[in-house]
Amino acid sequence: MAIFSNIISKLKQPDSIEAIEDQTKINIDYKYWRIRIFYSMYIGYAVYYFTRKSFTFVMPNISSELHLDKASLGWIGSLLAISYGISKFISGIISDNANARYFMAIGLIMTGIINIIFGLSSAFWVFALCWTLNGWFQGFGWPPCAKFLSYWYSQSERGRWWGVWNTSHNLGGAIIPIFMVFFANSLGWRYAMQITGLSAIIVGLWLANRLRDTPASLGLPTIEKHRNENTIQYINQNENNTSLKEIFFKYIFKNKFIWILAIAYFFVYIVRIVMNDWTMPYLIEKKGYLNSTKAGTVIAAFEVGGFFGSIVAGWFSDILFKGGRGPVNFLFALLLSVFLVIFWQYTSANIWIDSLLVGSIGFFVFGPQMLIGIAAVELSHKKAAATSTGFIGWIGYLGAFVAGGPVGIILDKWGWNSYFTILISCSTISMLFLSLLFKARYYKYKSA
Repeated sequence: MAIFSNIISKLKQPDSIEAIEDQTKINIDYKYWRIRIFYSMYIGYAVYYFTRKSFTFVMPNISSELHLDKASLGWIGSLLAISYGISKFISGIISDNANARYFMAIGLIMTGIINIIFGLSSAFWVFALCWTLNGWFQGFGWPPCAKFLSYWYSQSERGRWWGVWNTSHNLGGAIIPIFMVFFANSLGWRYAMQITGLSAIIVGLWLANRLRDTPASLGLPTIEKHRNENTIQYINQNENNTSLKEIFFKYIFKNKFIWILAIAYFFVYIVRIVMNDWTMPYLIEKKGYLNSTKAGTVIAAFEVGGFFGSIVAGWFSDILFKGGRGPVNFLFALLLSVFLVIFWQYTSANIWIDSLLVGSIGFFVFGPQMLIGIAAVELSHKKAAATSTGFIGWIGYLGAFVAGGPVGIILDKWGWNSYFTILISCSTISMLFLSLLFKARYYKYKSA
């Protein structure tokens, strides 16, 4: 019981300590902690992605050994998606009022343990249970990062910082197919899952040491005050007389911007997960790739493209559009549809051209995927940063749920042409919704 009491006490949001008065020390401390927190959450979230996508890249091995069809494999992925989506929302609420440092670390450790158990199992129901629980603890990753990015980096620079952080998805996504295929082919898929899980446990313990919660917990002023960016909306948002209930309903559930972003995110996520989870079997079954190594290389290009797409989208929105996320979101969604059509029409099996096309799709899907998250923070209330991103996150993962079992059923029934029908339709719908927020920059509300 003492262990659990200690864990619960660690999860409580730390109190603000006495403010540092020495401006030189404030400058030094801010520089140090911004760098340390950034690289820690970057590495941590990349490893979260390891334990989330590990199953995806051993699906062919599991299917061959245990004779599971596409629909069964897809439903395992869908269970993670729905569990992750719900957890992302609930964890967002908790994270806004908890110690993000330990919250993120504990989640990663638990996903590692679950990956190890998955690798020791053979029954479908155990796979389903493990991946549902994995989805739940995966939800402990994103909301703390949203909180860190909101409290440690200001709006004028947030697009660039968030854009670089968002490449942690892509780093993890680019490494994991190569990592899993290598270990699955050399040691077997079970050892591949277990090695991934052990890696996550080690990094989770490291995160608990490296991260910290808010600037106030270290005696530092708000980032807006530190950078002299106290605009009217930030002064209002830093008031302490706003209740959690008021923030929750006024700035999220009754906020039309958040709902538009959530719907767009739903369709963007379908595109992202369908590309990520179903492109490898498409390349092998439809295009005739003879081995999983070459197909895995093409999938890695999706993440490499996303890596650069996140950085460019953040830079464009900060520098060219002065913090405006709407124009970049719309442009990227438009070009995403264009490259999906080109990929559909290119039917030859050329690893270089396929990698270029899939990489371009990754570039244009990760741009809006990242900027929608920033917009959710900036179009709601600063104190609800994790909650707002958690809310759109669980809507997005309803899209990920659709991309699993339901898409598997569609592919079994109608074949690979339906794969492109789904992708192009969803990218077009997301573009239309994002066009509604072309000029939106922050949520205009009346002070009490």
